[in-house]
Amino acid sequence: MRDKGNIITCDVALIGAGIMSATLGTLLKDLEPGLTIHVFERLDHAAAESSEAWNNAGTGHSAFCELNYTPERPDGTIDISKAIRIAESFEISKQWWASLVEKNIISCPKDFIRPIPHESFVRGAADVDFLRRRHAALIQSPLFTGMRYSEDKAELRAWMPLIMTGRDPDEAVAATRMDLGTDVNFGALTRALFQRLDSQDGVTVHYNQEVRDLEQEENGIWYIRVKDHNTGSKSTIHAKFVFIGAGGGALPLLLKSDIPEGRRYGGFPVSGEWLRCTNPEVIDRHHAKVYGKASVGAPPMSVPHLDTRMIDGKQALLFGPYAGFSTRFLKHGSLLDLPKSVTFRNLGPLIMAGIHNFPLTRYLITQVMQSNEDRMATLREFVPLANEADWELEVAGQRVQVIKHDEAAGGILEFGTEVVAAHDGSLAALLGASPGASTAVSIMLGLLQKCFPEKMQSGSWPERLRTLIPSYGKPLQEHPDLLAEMRSWTSRVLLQPPKDC
Repeated sequence: MRDKGNIITCDVALIGAGIMSATLGTLLKDLEPGLTIHVFERLDHAAAESSEAWNNAGTGHSAFCELNYTPERPDGTIDISKAIRIAESFEISKQWWASLVEKNIISCPKDFIRPIPHESFVRGAADVDFLRRRHAALIQSPLFTGMRYSEDKAELRAWMPLIMTGRDPDEAVAATRMDLGTDVNFGALTRALFQRLDSQDGVTVHYNQEVRDLEQEENGIWYIRVKDHNTGSKSTIHAKFVFIGAGGGALPLLLKSDIPEGRRYGGFPVSGEWLRCTNPEVIDRHHAKVYGKASVGAPPMSVPHLDTRMIDGKQALLFGPYAGFSTRFLKHGSLLDLPKSVTFRNLGPLIMAGIHNFPLTRYLITQVMQSNEDRMATLREFVPLANEADWELEVAGQRVQVIKHDEAAGGILEFGTEVVAAHDGSLAALLGASPGASTAVSIMLGLLQKCFPEKMQSGSWPERLRTLIPSYGKPLQEHPDLLAEMRSWTSRVLLQPPKDC
């Protein structure tokens, strides 16, 4: 790669100003204060894509209510292993956030996190039976202590009045409820973290700067070519470590890096839409995140939910998300994103994943063809008396479903998030979506283990991490007393802030 224009040398280059880069940058600067870090974002502010509240399908994933995290095995038992991993990861996130609040790195927690019940809701005898068995399995874990289950319609009306009003009294319904749930505005959190980062010595955040190419030289240094959207000028960045945390834009950059570990990955973009309530009286009648069961073939990000959120200081109510299709990898991306991502190496996995996942293709086709009447019919399965005049369509963000090579199947869809790291630890990219932001801290800790193994095993880093995350190194599932102590602390710090906050 030929150097052009301005040359910047740094220890760390973070591509994308979303929650992942914000988390990793803050962790690295705390662990190694002398690091020089440069952040490059193609848009004009932080959290403008998947981390933005209107674009993010999950705002506090803790596996309390998401039914797709507890699949049913062929023998009828419920697999809760993924739910345990996600619930524990969210506890780690809360500990880190609480530490940042106590150190005044984040001044007012209610700007990004508030308490809200998490509920699961199902209809029909078969799904009621599933939810009953799911509840029985989950409450064996201390992470789900306090989860309530009910089929009593009077109690359900108290939990979710909008959902129960106007419903057939003979319909079999059931729900679970966790009062410990939270609503997290990851856009607000991301902006707070970047505001702090940008004020520190050695950190520079560049907006309207698009990374066009990157290449590793023989000496191990990464050369990154960046273009300024405002001036058209070009810069070259010399970085020892690169993190590609650009949401849907991470896959094309990973392929451009040409690291062997990333060559056989592909991606399939899935767009999203919400029905957004515009009637304040309706919004005020619902105070919960209520998740149902996904349609057959639907991706995890499309699990239907009626979702109370706090956005820009106001309570909002969303239903969806409805899936769609666009060849863009980002909401503000290019229609050429998908075709440009296809290479000789990943074409095979892409084709085989499509063959093996025909239900997903069929689901997306039906979603794209939906009319507003179809969307309202789906909403009325949740809210029987929903009035079309009270709801408007809101375009959400883009997600890229990861497709990777598999020896047996040729290509498989990878649901969830995945860190792809170079063998020498000099570059890492984050691919995927759900549960994403809610488990960002655990994901970044895993990245640090992959890319900085020596520092994570000895020296000051492990001890420093224990001051930021008191349970670090101790599985909360296996230490219920520690879990109770941590939950008490994080609830006090994050959910009971001073009145002047």
